[in-house]
Amino acid sequence: MRHNPTGENKRRPRCRGVIIGASAVAVLSLTVGACSSSGSSSASGSSAGSQSTVSSKYPWCGPKQASIALADGFGDNTWRELTRYSAVLVAAQCPSVTKYVYTNGEGNTQKAISDINSLVAQGVNAIVDFPDAGKAMLPVLTRAYQAGTIVVPYRVFPGGTAGQNYNAYISTNFTSAGVLWGHDVVTALHGTGNVVFLGGPPANSQSLAEYQGLESVLKNYPGIHLLGQQPYNVTNWDPATTEQVVASLLSKYPTINAVVSDFGTALAASFPQFQKAGRQIPVIATEDGNSLGCDYKSMRASNPNFELFTVSSQTWMVEYAMRYTIALATKGKVPSSTVVPQQNFENSVTGQPHPPVCDSSLPPTAIMSSGLTSAQQLAALQGAIPSLSSLR
Repeated sequence: MRHNPTGENKRRPRCRGVIIGASAVAVLSLTVGACSSSGSSSASGSSAGSQSTVSSKYPWCGPKQASIALADGFGDNTWRELTRYSAVLVAAQCPSVTKYVYTNGEGNTQKAISDINSLVAQGVNAIVDFPDAGKAMLPVLTRAYQAGTIVVPYRVFPGGTAGQNYNAYISTNFTSAGVLWGHDVVTALHGTGNVVFLGGPPANSQSLAEYQGLESVLKNYPGIHLLGQQPYNVTNWDPATTEQVVASLLSKYPTINAVVSDFGTALAASFPQFQKAGRQIPVIATEDGNSLGCDYKSMRASNPNFELFTVSSQTWMVEYAMRYTIALATKGKVPSSTVVPQQNFENSVTGQPHPPVCDSSLPPTAIMSSGLTSAQQLAALQGAIPSLSSLR
């Protein structure tokens, strides 16, 4: 679940639009050019160029020098390892970013709060925050904002209002992901069957919104039954916990026809539990991951009911949050939208936009929609994040 970058990979051009989807780039107006130089940084960064060296290639990179932080409420899964790598790539593109800091709350709300307080005390100019604890993070984010720090939470809604509690919230329509999964499941099951939904930490806005979208579809099909804990079975987005939850569900329910999950890589880690229970892998609707595509290819013949439907895991969403935050901090051109659209990625039935994707040269924990090169994914998943200065 880690990676380490090599010197030859640090400035290797990469094109994101092809993987993320041209529609996302067009709607958001957040990427400025198809390709960018590779590289990444970890917990801290160092010197940048003077104001006169700011490139017009990236309008979101303004002339004012600033320090930027990425604060994760929980950074110990593969999704966060890839986002951490992607974030520093963006920071390195802007010469006005003089320092890059990363913090990991380790799933402990009090530590996540302490991390924000520490960043403010250090004088960090701007913070991109993944508020895993949801509304419990709002008071500290508000205090940071009121202290003059630029604060931009993303992906999980912390409550509050932009302009009062923080500068902006970078969101995506998780409800739409739930709707997409719902339609895929109903189609695959022909309107009849038992479904379980696995979400992240308790009361997080992402899983709640996905449940709402999923339920809005399933409620129209009386033959579909949503089993287990409502609104979702809590996994904390942790592979080990996911395995335990799946094992418990299999022991409790003799028939499960479909599993919906908002962390595909963690869900794939639970597939051995089906084998232990003497059960076949059912229809799977989730976010993409290399392990899922490879498991589908190797296990489909012996699991005829195994169909795979995924949306992009959106690890690249952190890039949008970083660009927005850097634009605010450096007085660059602020992107026009704060909403990142959902995108289908794999469909084993139609093959559109992709059939299940498997790259056997990458570890199972790789995420194929990440937009990172193979070398960058390997580095990120081995925990080798280069410093800001090494990318310049």
